[in-house]
Amino acid sequence: MPASPSPARLAAVDLLDQVLAQGRPLSEMARLEALAPADRAAAQRLAIEVLRGLERADKLLKPHLRKAPAVRVMNILRLGTVELCAGGAAHGVVSDCVEIAAKGKRTQGAKGLVNAVLRKVAETGPEGWARLRVPRLPKWLRGPLVAAWGPEAVAAMERAHFAGAPLDLSMKAGVPEGLGGEALPTGSVRLQDAGQVTALPGFGTGDWWVQDAAAALPVKLLGDLRGLKVLDMCAAPGGKTLQLAAAGAQVTALDLSEARLERVRENLARTGLEARLIAGDALEHGETYDAVLLDAPCSATGTIRRHPDLPHVHKGERISELIGLQEALLDHALRLVKPGGRLVYATCSLIPDEGECQVDEALQRHPGLSVLRPEAPWIEEAWRSSEGGLRLRPDFWAERGGMDGFYMAVLQRGESVGDFAAPAG
Repeated sequence: MPASPSPARLAAVDLLDQVLAQGRPLSEMARLEALAPADRAAAQRLAIEVLRGLERADKLLKPHLRKAPAVRVMNILRLGTVELCAGGAAHGVVSDCVEIAAKGKRTQGAKGLVNAVLRKVAETGPEGWARLRVPRLPKWLRGPLVAAWGPEAVAAMERAHFAGAPLDLSMKAGVPEGLGGEALPTGSVRLQDAGQVTALPGFGTGDWWVQDAAAALPVKLLGDLRGLKVLDMCAAPGGKTLQLAAAGAQVTALDLSEARLERVRENLARTGLEARLIAGDALEHGETYDAVLLDAPCSATGTIRRHPDLPHVHKGERISELIGLQEALLDHALRLVKPGGRLVYATCSLIPDEGECQVDEALQRHPGLSVLRPEAPWIEEAWRSSEGGLRLRPDFWAERGGMDGFYMAVLQRGESVGDFAAPAG
């Protein structure tokens, strides 16, 4: 009877098929529901490592392949190559990859190929891996980023993407005993080798939630929120909703997707925090608030160090549509802020058209609008952008493990409601 391959390796190949053959993001977690938590975490880690090193893996495999095999076979080879080059035990890695091929009707015939190729990779791959360049962003994204930030900055971002991301946590109050990690200047706690998230001290008691350090900053820019009525306008997955609630705000979390709001509801229950949840179109919402947080839908190009599947799932085809949606959401959000109130506009994008340019253009559309220069001891001068916002990039804090790419700005509307009437046309 043939041996069963590691459930984590088998699931990792399924995930790679999902991303590279079906164009589906890892966040959908297809075929992981039945796995034990440890295997689920291992499968995600393996798939992410392969996606980060995909360019290198393909270059190492190319001399050993007369023609490109079927996608699933190629993904089995990619998984084996990345594991072998990271120091994985050759016998275990090769044996499992062969068994994964044997399990599929369409891949059974490739068992010999998988065995032969990976044994060759085991001999020469680790040395060759180190000589290859840092994997580059796809051309559709690299070109615009080089135009915006220059080739040296983009190369530094690519190094940050390849290095991967530590785990950042936002605290409800204090740091639970035994958690460890590094306290970042911005208040997040960073763990370099976290392991299984649900097994960490404080998870079950709701003492913290996972949130990249950069993603935690837009809420901080709103200042003292105790007792204020605040709208989290595009709330899911909910990290900022939790922050707002923990800061003492009366929070309304609005999102188009009821399914995505369910995750927010689960995290509120785990942490013991409260917010009003509304599923609906943000452009149709009509209440007013003391402050609004708009973390607008965007290309998410700032999160590639944590989500290396994104450049393979999206090719930039929706960016123009997203820019139009961001403009509409920003204009509508200003109508929901009470006169004299504040709005934080943010996107997890590295593309200026989704950040700096949106604020510049909003200032032209709305004469009563101003950008407030944020002041806090944790703000570094290199983060400031010309129109008054903050621009964060993956290559910042490189010695600490980087951060997500993010743009954020604090906008204050004037006292006159008429300043924010719908633009003509």
